Formats: sequence, C-alpha cells, structure tokens
Amino acid sequence: MLNFMMGRQANVSRLTPQDAVALAREGKITIVDVRDHNELAMTGKAEGALHIPLSVIQMQANPSSPDFHPGLDTSKPVAVYCASGARSSMATQVLQQYGFNEVHNIGGLGHWQMAGGAIERA
Repeated sequence: MLNFMMGRQANVSRLTPQDAVALAREGKITIVDVRDHNELAMTGKAEGALHIPLSVIQMQANPSSPDFHPGLDTSKPVAVYCASGARSSMATQVLQQYGFNEVHNIGGLGHWQMAGGAIERA
C-alpha cells in the first residue's frame, strides 16, 4: 500500500501556496475550490477561484461532458484547495484523469490566506 501511495504522490507536482498566489495574480493558473457550498458561504473563497465542489468534479472536469465547467482549460495549470488538503488531493487525481497535465494541491484555504492570497465573499 505504501508503494502505491508514494507512486500516486509522485504524479502531483509541488507548488507552494505562495507560488499559486503569485501565478494567480498574473492570470497564469486556474484556482479551484472543491469545498461544499456551506463552507464557501461561511468563509468565502480565494479571489478569482472557480467553485467546483468535490461532489460534482467528475462531471465538471470532464471536457466531453455537457456539464464541463467553462472556466477550466486543460492546457492551463490548475491549483486546487479545500479546507485541509484531503479533498483537494482527491480532486487533483480526477483532474489528471481528464487530461489536466499540471495540477497542484495547495492544501487548504488557510494556506492560501497565509501566503497572502485575497479572499472574496459572495
């Protein structure tokens, strides 16, 4: 089991939350929040982030699905976060399965904030 986990982790490239904040400011990366609607309502989200809950990412990350999220681009790097990093880890695997080549798990919303990322509220 350990070898399997180590092999999966090797497929996810490392990008710090600070790097993600800088790239987002330059418009060079897509930020995706995979938390549920209640969490978003309570805490807001990373400025400019797409909200695609983990429960629907299978449909919205599939380019051949009629529900494909129009804000996603398989040719652009993607940084994913949730509350702690666990759900975003699952989401990175889904995105990679659908042809997103550069996908990064940057942890939780708190990591984004500590890195200087702005928060927006609906």
